[in-house]
Amino acid sequence: MRLGVNVGYVAGPDTAERVKTAVEAEHLGYSVAWAAEAYGSDAVTMVSWIGARTSRMDIGTAIMQIPARTPAMTAMTAATLDNLSEGRFRLGIGVSGPQVSEGWHGVRFAQPLGRTREYVDIVRKALRRETVAYDGDHYTLPLPDGPGKALKIMIHPRRADVPLYLASVGPKNLELTGEVADGWLAIFFAPEHADVSLDPLRAGLERSGRELADFDVSPTVPVVVGDDLEACAEPLRAYTALYVGGMGSRKQNFYNALARRMGFEDAAQRIQDLYLDKKQRDAAAAVPFELIDQTALIGPPARIADRLHAYAGAGVTTLNVSTFGATHEERAATLRTVVEAVELAGLA
Repeated sequence: MRLGVNVGYVAGPDTAERVKTAVEAEHLGYSVAWAAEAYGSDAVTMVSWIGARTSRMDIGTAIMQIPARTPAMTAMTAATLDNLSEGRFRLGIGVSGPQVSEGWHGVRFAQPLGRTREYVDIVRKALRRETVAYDGDHYTLPLPDGPGKALKIMIHPRRADVPLYLASVGPKNLELTGEVADGWLAIFFAPEHADVSLDPLRAGLERSGRELADFDVSPTVPVVVGDDLEACAEPLRAYTALYVGGMGSRKQNFYNALARRMGFEDAAQRIQDLYLDKKQRDAAAAVPFELIDQTALIGPPARIADRLHAYAGAGVTTLNVSTFGATHEERAATLRTVVEAVELAGLA
């Protein structure tokens, strides 16, 4: 099982600290560093900065938001970053959510599956240096009855098959991920409930003539090291409540629906009710310890090592560490502990 690090979103002044964390991960032998975006810093700039300060590990976007960029722009960015990094770029994309898509980017969220499928088609065509002409339900290239013409990318991509990952949560989106992507960027992955997500993923893989062994199952997993389990879980309560309670509306929240599918129906409802009533602290307090424990690595190194077997057994091929330390030194210590735990578990 390979290790990655997800430096996450940058919403404060610690941008340089997050880059230092990625550089430390390379020194420790991590295989990839990912950066995220929502409506703060963008992922592309972060991974460019990380790529310029590393030389061996891959760099990836987790995720580039589909509503923020045309597919042609995403292909151009992927080709450029892959060339500059000498073949180290991984392209992670996703539709984001309705609030960000419509509220921040001004792009309707309707029919996300069809849009994603066409988006991936166009990106792949462009990276293969095909002349891009496309007549879809969501994208038409070139536009009809105008001066535009079908074009192909001017530069020569280093790789026509830049690894493409989709961030997906719902069953239908997971099927699409298995069908058209090279990897899955997962969140709140619980080994105990792996089949909730892996069954639809396998169905998509079967349609594409592949198996799970041909695919990179790549969840981001929060890690907090310590002897007191309740204390380790504490910083993850607000994080979990934000997604389960606040990332969406009462009618449409993919993370809330995932928690329900994993058996936390009552807790998911209570967390959402509290969060949307602007009682964020109460929502965090309502997150069950079991939900945190099943979707994170918490506790002393020996417990984390034992828990890693569950992730490997569930089919995880790249485990991306999300650190919750307040300083670079604390985050680096977490990265080292995970490496030691992998070795202790015999998974290196």
